[in-house]
Amino acid sequence: MRIILYLLVLAAVLPACTASNGTDTAPAPRRPNIVFIMSDDHAQRAISAYTDELIETPHLDRIADEGMLFRNSFVTNSICAPSRAAILTGKYSHLNGKIDNLSPFNPDQWTFPEALHDAGYRTALIGKHHLQAVPRGIDEFRGLIGQGSYYNPVFVHNGDTLTADTGYTSTLITDYALEELKRNAASDQPFMMLYWHKAPHRNWMPDTSDLAGLLDKTYPEPATLRDDYAGRPAAEHADMRIADMFTSNDLKVTGEFQNPDPGTGGATFIKNPNFDQVKNFDRQLGRLTDGQRAAWEPFLQRVGKEWQAVKGTDEELGWRYQRYMQDYLASVKSVDENVGRVLDYLDESGLAENTIVIYTSDQGFYLGEHGWYDKRFMYEESHRTPLMIRYPPLIQSGSETDALVINIDLAPTLLELAGVTVPEEAQGRSLTPLLEGSTPGDWRDEIYYRYYQQMDSYHRVARHEGVRGDRYKLIHFTEPGFEGYELYDLEEDPQEMENRVDDPALAAEKERLQGALRELREELRVTD
Repeated sequence: MRIILYLLVLAAVLPACTASNGTDTAPAPRRPNIVFIMSDDHAQRAISAYTDELIETPHLDRIADEGMLFRNSFVTNSICAPSRAAILTGKYSHLNGKIDNLSPFNPDQWTFPEALHDAGYRTALIGKHHLQAVPRGIDEFRGLIGQGSYYNPVFVHNGDTLTADTGYTSTLITDYALEELKRNAASDQPFMMLYWHKAPHRNWMPDTSDLAGLLDKTYPEPATLRDDYAGRPAAEHADMRIADMFTSNDLKVTGEFQNPDPGTGGATFIKNPNFDQVKNFDRQLGRLTDGQRAAWEPFLQRVGKEWQAVKGTDEELGWRYQRYMQDYLASVKSVDENVGRVLDYLDESGLAENTIVIYTSDQGFYLGEHGWYDKRFMYEESHRTPLMIRYPPLIQSGSETDALVINIDLAPTLLELAGVTVPEEAQGRSLTPLLEGSTPGDWRDEIYYRYYQQMDSYHRVARHEGVRGDRYKLIHFTEPGFEGYELYDLEEDPQEMENRVDDPALAAEKERLQGALRELREELRVTD
C-alpha cells in the first residue's frame, strides 16, 4: 500500500542527517503540511458537494473534487466546545473531560497539535477556539474571545488581548491565516494550521457585500418543518424551534418594529430571566462602523416591515424559515469564498502538492428539519458533519467513501500521515486506508454517541446516548421524565419521523442494538 511505503521512507529520513564519513546525504523529503479548516454549525446540506438543493459552494467543493468526500461522517457529541475537545484529543467527552459547553477543558492533556509541535512542526490556531484555555504546543495563536462577533471582533494574540479589528470576521480570520501561510511558505519547517471559522454560528450576520438582494432569495421548505413530534416526547419538549426563535437577534427585527421580543430562543430565560434580546441585538448593531451601519439600515427597515405584515398569520413560520436560511446561507457563502482565498494561495505558493487540507465542522445543524435550528440531538442532521480531505500524493481526486467515520479519527489520521506515533489513549482510528481507497474488513459497524447537557439548560434537550449502524439507529434517553428508547430504520425513514421501538418487526434489531450499545460502552470505558 502506498501509505505504508510512504511512512517507511519517511521514518527512515525524518532527521536531517549526515553520513558517518561526514559527507552529506540526500535531503529528506518534507513532511506533509496540514491546513485544518473547520467551521461552526455547518450542515452537510449546506455544501453543494453533498447536495446543491440550497447553495453552491464551489471553493469547498474543490477539496472534495480534488480529494475525498466522506458521506457518513459523524460527531461524538453534537455541541461546539466538546466537539473541538474531541477533535484535539482524539477521545470521547467522558475521557477528555469536556462534556458540555460549561465544563472546563484541561489544557494540559495530550492533543495532536502538541504532538506535531514536539515532532518539529510549526503549529498555529487562527480563528474560533472556544475552549478558553489554549492547548499546549501552539506557536501562533490568534483566537476570538468566546463566540466572537461577526463584525469588528476582538482577538487574543499569543496571550495579549488586542483592540477590535475593523472588518467582517470570516474575512479577518482568513487574512490572518494567509499571513501565517506566507510565513510558512518562506520556511523549510513543516507546519500545521488550525484555520477555524466562527461562521455559520448563530446569530448569522451576513457580510455587507451580501445584503443586497438577500431578502429576495427563497429556499425550499423541508418536509418536516411542521413536525408534530408524535412518538418522540424529548423532541417535542425541546426549545429550538424556528417558530420560537428570537425575532431580534436571530431574525434581525429591530426594536423599532417589535419590542419586547416574543421568542424564547432556546430557553435563555432559564439562565437569565432578565436578559433582553432586543438590547442584545442593539449591542451587535452598535459594534458596526458608520459605513457598515449604512449598509445594514435599509435591510433592517425592510425586515421590520415584512415582520409586521406576517406576524400572527399563517405565513409567519414560512417567513421565519426564509429569514433564517437567508442569513445562515449568506454566512456559509462568506466561508466558502474565504476558503477559496486560502486554496488559491496554496496553489500560487507551490504548497498545495505537499499539504493535507481538511474541511469539517464541529457538528451538523438543523436547517428547518423537524421545525428546528441548532444541534445537540442524535438525529441525522446534527449528528452528521461534513468532512472532505485533499492530499495529492495519497488521495485520488473525486473519491468518496461510505464508511462510518467520527471526528476523533482525525487526530490519529494526521499523526500517521506526519510519521508521528499515535498514543494508545487516542480512541479514534486512522482514516489512511480509506484515503487510499480501501475499507478494512474490520472497520467499525456502529458508532457511539453521547449528549450530556441537562434539560434545565439551553434548548431543553434531554440527555441521551445511542448507537448508529449503516441502517438502524437506537437512541436511549436517560433524562428523568423522558427515559426510554427510540429506534429508526434510516433506509425506510431517513427523516426519522417514526419511532419503531415497539414494532415487533424490529424486536430483534432492537435487542441487537441494545447489545451493541452495551459493548461499545464497555469498549470505550463509559462508566456512568
